Parts: sequence; C-alpha cells; structure tokens
Amino acid sequence: MASCAALGLTAALALTGCSDSDSGVSADGTVTITLAGPNQWNSESGTFGKPWEELIARFEKAEPKIKVKTNVLPLADFSKTLGTQLSAGTAPELVFYQVPHEPYMVHTLDDELAEPNPYVKGNKKWLDLFDPKYYGPDKGSNAEGKKELLPFNVVSTGIYYNEGAFAKAGVKAPVKTFDDLLSACGKLKSAGYDPLAMDGSEAGMGWTIKTISNMLLDKYYDKLNVFTSDGSKGTNSFVTDKARYRAILTGDLDATKTPEVRESVKLLKQVYDQCATKNWSGIAPTSSSVVNVRDFSSGKAAMAWGTPFGYGALADVKGRVASMPFPTITKDTTPLSTDAPARFGAEAGGTSYMIPSTVKGAKYDAALKFLQWMSVPGNTQEWIDATGALPALKGAEAPEATKSMAQGVWSEKMRIGGQPDAPKGVTVVSLYDGYLLGSKSLDETLQNLQDSWRKLAQEQVQAHGWGDESWAQD
Repeated sequence: MASCAALGLTAALALTGCSDSDSGVSADGTVTITLAGPNQWNSESGTFGKPWEELIARFEKAEPKIKVKTNVLPLADFSKTLGTQLSAGTAPELVFYQVPHEPYMVHTLDDELAEPNPYVKGNKKWLDLFDPKYYGPDKGSNAEGKKELLPFNVVSTGIYYNEGAFAKAGVKAPVKTFDDLLSACGKLKSAGYDPLAMDGSEAGMGWTIKTISNMLLDKYYDKLNVFTSDGSKGTNSFVTDKARYRAILTGDLDATKTPEVRESVKLLKQVYDQCATKNWSGIAPTSSSVVNVRDFSSGKAAMAWGTPFGYGALADVKGRVASMPFPTITKDTTPLSTDAPARFGAEAGGTSYMIPSTVKGAKYDAALKFLQWMSVPGNTQEWIDATGALPALKGAEAPEATKSMAQGVWSEKMRIGGQPDAPKGVTVVSLYDGYLLGSKSLDETLQNLQDSWRKLAQEQVQAHGWGDESWAQD
C-alpha cells in the first residue's frame, strides 16, 4: 500500500487510515491535544481527579472532534520538565504557566482576546468575560505587556477551619482580631483539639510571618514606596521588591533596629506557642495546598493554612469545612499596630495554561478552543464547586467553603509584602525556627535575619543589574 507521503492528503486519509501528522488531524478528522502540568488538586500521580475528568468529558461532548489528554507531572520537577520541552520545541499543546521560558517560546493571546468568544452568544471581546480585578487590560500580562497565559481560576490562601470543632469549643467564626485568635486557640485546646495544624513546611511559617509583618510594617508604606512597577523612580500601588531591597541596603528596613520587625517575630512565636501543633518541626510536609493536611483532615486540628486547591483533599474532614482570613492585629495587641487590616492578595494565575509557539494549525485551533470553552461560567461551574476553585470569570460563583479567600481587604495585594524571604540556599523556616524552638534568642534571630536580608538584597542587585544606582553601592 502506498504511503501517506505518496498520496494526496484527502485520498491518503480516506484510503489508508493514516493521519496527517503535520496538521495533527487523524483519519476521521479528530485532533488530539495534551495538557501538561502539576497536580494541584490531590496526591494522585495519574489524574487531576474526578471533577477534572468530568470537565474534560463535557468539553469533548461539546467538541467531539477534539480529544484532550492530561499529562500529570510531579510538583517537584514539573517546572524543569516543561521548561526543557519549551526550550527544545517539544512541549505539548497546553503547558502550565509557572515554567521558566522566554516570551518567544509561547503564543501571545492578545489578538484572540480582542475577538469574540465563539461559545458565548453576543460576546464582542473574549477578554470581557473575565473579572478585570484579576484578568483584564491591566492585569495578567507578562513583562512585555502581552497576555500569554489564560487563567482557569484565582490563587489566594486563607485559614480553613472545622465548623464542628468551632461549635464544640464555642468559637465564633470568622475570628477577627489577633487577640481573639489566641483566645480561640485556648478554647480549642480545652475542647481537645490542636488549634492550628502546622508542620515543617515553608508555607505555614512563611504565610504567617508575611501576613503579620505586612500589617505592622504598613506604616512605612509611603517611606518605602519609591519605585514604580517597571523599576523607575516613582510610586506604586504596593512596595516593589526593588524598593524593599533598597530599604534593606539603605537601612530604612533593618531587622535589628526596626521595632515592627522585632514585634512581628514575637507575635509569630505567640502563634506557634499557643496555637500550632506541638511537634510541628518534626512533621514532614505532605501537601503544598494545605499545611499539615493529615491532622486537619483527620479532625485532630481545628484550623489549617491552605489554598483553594486544597479543598478537594478535605472531603473526609469530620465536620463541615469553611475558611476565613488571618485575623487583624489591632492596637489592643500591640501599640505598634496602626490597625491596618490583614491582607494576602488574590490574583489570576492559580491554574493557568499557555500554548507553546511551536503549536500550529489544527492543534493550535483545538488548544485555543479549549481555553475559550474554559472561559464560560456555565461550562466550569461544576468543576469550581467540586474543587473549591475561585473563579476568574464574571458571573461564576465562588464556592462557599473558599470564597472568603477572595473577598474584602484580605483579597487585596499586600502593600509592603511582609518581611523579606531568604537568600539562595537558605529556607524561611531556618530564619525563625531556632527562636520558635527556644535554641536562639530573639536578638540572635534578628541579627541573622538582617544578615540574610542584606545577602538577599545584594544577590538581587547583581541579578537585576542595579549596581550603578546609588542606593545599591554598599
């Protein structure tokens, strides 16, 4: 029998059953695309879970000539895998956005977003379907001002709590102030619960100290806010990383001298002493979505830090699960407070995908159709309800259990960004665990913080080429 190369395309497909490998169209006209990314929803290695499989099935029913395969990649190395594929030009049709890449490696979607979404009658611009708070003319673009990712939901975090445990302990939710939190922890202990599930992960400690310190450092917003988002002199809606590194190197932010830094570390210790799982440092993290998910999901702990993606792992919790923001630190807790409310931020990017620039023809059209179909609230609401995902679309309803993570001031971006993280090779946990466990004094911890912050700032100055600016000259 003649090969497909030796026959005309139509004859080859009809007579030999061959597929057109260049176009990606099979003999019966079906196009198969693959979506590759990390599993944010459960601990399984081969599936994103039943809600995702049902979502794909609904799309394939709507588009019977398109088949969508999923390639579930380990959280630990998905970035390296997809980054390598993008560089080599071998990436599949849809790739998770948190991957190192150059702009030329992926398609930009600006032109398509300016056109109607074919799945929405009367729509004039696809972009208009999104909540502009998360994805719009001034949201969701890359460093070049182009849109290369398409968000399926919004990423944020908050405190999950067990309504049954709260009811048994007589704790009213949401817990609004830091003092109320410590009081609630005492009641929960008396009722037989570990108040706040903690483990040795970066997430639990990092989210706690950033939230606390962002509130206490809020008074320095005007002083530190000296660069625009593009790095030029000016102001921004939040203090940029560049501005924070400048503050460290000029002494405007000094862990050993800024009283709010000292107070933040002391309050962090209060949380760990009065609320956290006692042996937290010896518990290995098992989830990137819920801190110490084992103790919270078993009902042993009454609260846990988590993201919307972790909701699917909480089906077995003994008692209904709800969420709330971290409470606000008021002047009743410390005179250093300005009563600045707790913030964390909610933004598009949680589950977002891109189309590699090597994807062409029928496969590109199929990948684009999937992204367009995912932009219709009616198509994704079942998936949102089942997974706890926070929608980025207008008209979609946030699930009751997770909606607080994208509401009110809590959903606004941190104005200061909290205390800086750590330089390369140093974990956030190692900056604080000595003090929390009693092996280091507060002064030793603050000096170590200051040394680490200066090293981090110097690394970033070198990485971004800021060395010629006067503030960066040590």
